[in-house]
Amino acid sequence: MEVGFIGLGLMGRPMALNLIKAGHTVHVWARRRESMQPLLEAGAGDCSSPADVARKAAITISMVADAPDVEQVTLGEQGVAAAAAQGHVHVDMSTIAPAAAQSIAVRLAGRGVSMLDAPVSGGEVGAIAGSLTIMVGGEQAAFDRVLPAFQAMGKSVTRIGDAGAGQVAKACNQILTGVGVAAVAEALNFATRSGVDAGKVREALLGGFAYSRILENHGQRMLDRNFRPGFKAWMHQKDMRIVMEEAHRLGLALPSAAATAQMFNAMVGSGLGEDDSIAMLKLLERMSGGEGE
Repeated sequence: MEVGFIGLGLMGRPMALNLIKAGHTVHVWARRRESMQPLLEAGAGDCSSPADVARKAAITISMVADAPDVEQVTLGEQGVAAAAAQGHVHVDMSTIAPAAAQSIAVRLAGRGVSMLDAPVSGGEVGAIAGSLTIMVGGEQAAFDRVLPAFQAMGKSVTRIGDAGAGQVAKACNQILTGVGVAAVAEALNFATRSGVDAGKVREALLGGFAYSRILENHGQRMLDRNFRPGFKAWMHQKDMRIVMEEAHRLGLALPSAAATAQMFNAMVGSGLGEDDSIAMLKLLERMSGGEGE
């Protein structure tokens, strides 16, 4: 398949590399030229704009920060729609609001482009390993056409429903992972402040109903003080903002999500935004009178 990839940051770069490794022909563009270099060295085609990407590939993928960025690379003056042929499929793998995904899909459809919203879970580790969980919204025919590319990037690929449904699933994912990170950080901080070995507590909890992959994986990273970003705190803050905006729109009570969103706000406000989201532990340590470094 000929695939275009737009956005080559922490997640996009390894995802595009996995497409190349799977044998697909990949054309790339990113705002920062240096982000493109590893892909060009791996054999990707060099493009000058999102429109140029769409000229060279009938399927394009974007992995950018938020809804305004998705609009710019798809519907802007030099966006995908400016050069895409009829029947083009654009896949947005960013995390944006479901309503925004639906709106962009409608406008792209008016210009002959089908859109899939396909946010992912798994962080940088999953992007590198090609083991992402991919949640997809959009038409079945477009999904079937793109499936080989999805399978090169992820191990779990599920079409949830129509446009926006993938983003709803991702919002649910971010509620569970955000609240989970907060719960594990609270538990480990509680153990330490109580004067017991937090590692032994984690070991005991892994054998009971408290087990979770967050406790297993992120809990160990917290104990190791490994806060190198695989998923930055400011990104989780952005995702929880989407969750809370959708909750307001729908008139839903999400009390645990709301409290967690405030914790991510505090992380960013206290200078922890560039750390991994598991640096929530450092924030709690500071709140408890410790140094949190």
